[in-house]
Parts: sequence; C-alpha cells; structure tokens
Amino acid sequence: MVQFQPVVQEWFRDRFGEPTEPQRLGWPPIQRGENVLVAAPTGSGKTLAAFLCAIDRLIGQSSRGELSQSTQIVYISPLKALANDIRMNLLEPLEQIQQLGNSRGLELSPIQALVRTGDTLARERARMKRTPPHILVTTPESLFILLTSRGGRTMLKETRTVIVDEIHALARDKRGAHLSLSLERLEDLTGSAFQRIGLSATQKPIREVAGFLTGPNRRTRIIDVGHRRKMDLAIEVPGAERGAVISHETWDDVYNRITELIEKHRSTLVFVNTRRLAERLAHQLAQRLGEAAVQAHHGSLSREIRLDVESRLKRGELKGVVATASLELGIDVGWVDLVCQIGSTRNISLLLQRVGRSGHWKGAIPKGRIFPTTRDELLECAALIRSIHDGTLDRIIMPRCPLDILAQQMVAAAASREWSDDEMFSRFRRAASYRNLSRQDFDRILAMLSEGISTRRGRRGAYLHWDRIREGSGRGEGPAWWP
Repeated sequence: MVQFQPVVQEWFRDRFGEPTEPQRLGWPPIQRGENVLVAAPTGSGKTLAAFLCAIDRLIGQSSRGELSQSTQIVYISPLKALANDIRMNLLEPLEQIQQLGNSRGLELSPIQALVRTGDTLARERARMKRTPPHILVTTPESLFILLTSRGGRTMLKETRTVIVDEIHALARDKRGAHLSLSLERLEDLTGSAFQRIGLSATQKPIREVAGFLTGPNRRTRIIDVGHRRKMDLAIEVPGAERGAVISHETWDDVYNRITELIEKHRSTLVFVNTRRLAERLAHQLAQRLGEAAVQAHHGSLSREIRLDVESRLKRGELKGVVATASLELGIDVGWVDLVCQIGSTRNISLLLQRVGRSGHWKGAIPKGRIFPTTRDELLECAALIRSIHDGTLDRIIMPRCPLDILAQQMVAAAASREWSDDEMFSRFRRAASYRNLSRQDFDRILAMLSEGISTRRGRRGAYLHWDRIREGSGRGEGPAWWP
C-alpha cells in the first residue's frame, strides 16, 4: 500500500483490509499527480481509488494547519442522483477519519464536501459561494454555470484535481464535447494544469477515452483492470410467445413474474426505457405488492421525491424501484439483489451498467433478468447476453468539433473575461473533441456570433462585440471581443 497519512492508512485497514486491484495499481500514479484513467469492473472500488489520495492530501494539510477554505477537488458526475450519492458516501469516511484522528490526538479541522447540481437550493448555492467546500460534487451542466458566474469562478480558482466518473457516458455525445471545453476553461481559470482522473467500467477504445479526458497534448496513465465480471444473467419470457407487439394479457404475465422475483429478493431495481412505462409499471407492481413496497424514480419527479426514494431504497424500506436512466450509473443503492430490465437496452455497456447495480459490493455476483417485449427484442436480448459472455463492448464514437457547442462556450468564455481570438482558439483546440478544429470554422462561428443572422426584421442574435479597432491586424493584439 502506498504511503498515506497514518490516520488514513489505519482507517482504510480497519474498514476494508486490503486494497482492490484498481486501488493498488491506481494509487501510486495518482499520488504522484499524474493524469490517470481507471477502467475496472463495477463494484471494484474505483471511486475510492480516485478519492483517497485527494482525501489524504487534505488530511495532511489539516494536520499541519494549512487547510484553506477553498475548493481543491471537483468531482463530475453525469447524473444528479449519482452526485448526491457520492456526497453521502464521502461524508461518512471523512467523519470517520476525523474522529479517528481526534482520538489519536490530532487537531483536524473539518473537511467539507458539497453538491452543486440543478437540485441544489438557492440558499445552499449562496452559502457555498461564501464558504467554498474542499470537495465539490457537480454535473457537467452545473460546472459550466459555475465557470460563467463570478462567485463560481472565485470558488473554482484553486482547483487541483478533477475526477470524471462514468466517463464513457459523457464521451459518446455532445455533452462530453461541452465538458471538454469546460475543463479547458477551468484550466485557464486556475492558471496551471490540474490533475485529471477518469473512471468507468465500460470504455472502448480505451486510448481514445484517455485522450478525451486530458486532450491531445497531455500524457495519461491508463489502469486497465478490465470490465469482465461474473454475472448471473437470464432472459424471462413469461406468457404467450412474443410477436410484433406485446398484448395486454402478456403484460399481465410480465407483471406477475416480476412480482414473484421481487418477493424472492430483498430489494430489486426494475429498469425501463421510458418515464411513461416507469409510472405504469410502478403502479401495477404497487397494486400487487402494496403502495409502500414499490416506487418510481425518473427525472421528471421532484428533487424531494427522488431523494426520498433513494434513501428508502438504501435503508431497505422498499422492495422495488422502477427507474429509467436516473439510477443506472455508479450510484451505490445499497443491498440490491436483482436487476430486471424491461425491453432491450440496444447497448451492451448500458446493460452491464444496469445489471451492475445489483451485487454492488466486493465479492458479490450481479444478477439480472431481461424481459423482451417483442420477437425482435428477444433476438436483441439474446445477442446482448452473448456479447457480455464473450467480453465484447460497444465502441464509443465521440463527436468531432460540434460547432453549436463551440458557439455556446465561446459566448460563456467571453462573458467571464476578455480574450484575443488567437488565445481562445489555442485554448479550445486543447480539448480532445476540438483538436482538429480549423481556424476557418472558428472564425466563421466568431463572425456569426458578432454579426448575428439575417431575418425579416433585420439582423438578430449578435451575442459578442468584435472590437476590430483594438484587434489591430486581426491576430491576437489585445482583447478581441466581449458580450
């Protein structure tokens, strides 16, 4: 085990004993400050592999009386539910380490971890701007807002480590391109390169994901423990044979079979692909098991309802939860024994993620049951299970230079401070998604944002002013534009 602070080593030894493989391999380069991408199966301790070195650094500062009230660690989660869960799972270790340190005669000041997402109340947002947390747990969208606000930029300017969890879920679409530009803006704000750590169980091709994390001109250490894990997977086809569509009678058979499975397990997660089906299925199961036994969880529900469902599931008060993508990633939902998937996920990694919510502890075997609703889905589900047994993963195709995202980030960056065009072009090309951005495309977007577009009522949509007089020759001579 690497050399942590004595109190941190004692806490880990008492709590976990020996480190897992991703922890053993990941801690040395993380402790040296390298950029690290950790690829390891669900439930293998990836999150603690990323966090413990940062916590150890904060504990060391606290024991020496050097801990300032500034945000040093930013954890980025693709889901609000996962962000709230990470914060709760951070508070317990931090409190335990502090109590252990105090019992050993150390004067440790409290280490704060707070969440900033769309769910965060206005009074909590104002409080964290006045008193920044040492660890900030947030989403890509909230990070973008913080980077554009004066208070958020003040809070983030001392950032030393950024952890991107479930990185595969971000790298595959424009949301990831947006985050890659936000990270470049964050590095511009801090004035120096910060450590980047990426986590995921399903990454392919892994070298491209590493490039997405850090950009084309930074080195990344890859810790690849693999994604394969023993799983108990099977397809359930209750009732009549599947046709082109599923009948009402067959749906009743599906409801009854899921009810049987829920009754045989301590807690069950049922994943569906639409919010409408989540509500309908939760209603049907509640009629069979009781209103207090089953609840729905999806993004359209209020913050209070979602947090209540998550808390009740972790405490073992719910037999089942019917969820959409809102609970599929990384979140520690307690002792879930079984995952049921209604319909095809149409994605190998997604099925692995969802089934991995069960048996989410060391030594456990995830258990999943898949319910195809049509004949076509039956073939898809069979192919999904075969691919998992063969160790196959979906290839992530990352978007290249999405110009709509670029335009949004250009306006946000100019709202924060003055830039020259050369300076911004150079900064944004450091992002992986924009490493092949041409100067011609950049200038076209700049012209559109500064001149607007023609409509019947004249030119509209000019978000920036391009100061061509101060620009001089047009290439980087002083501030170029501001909103």
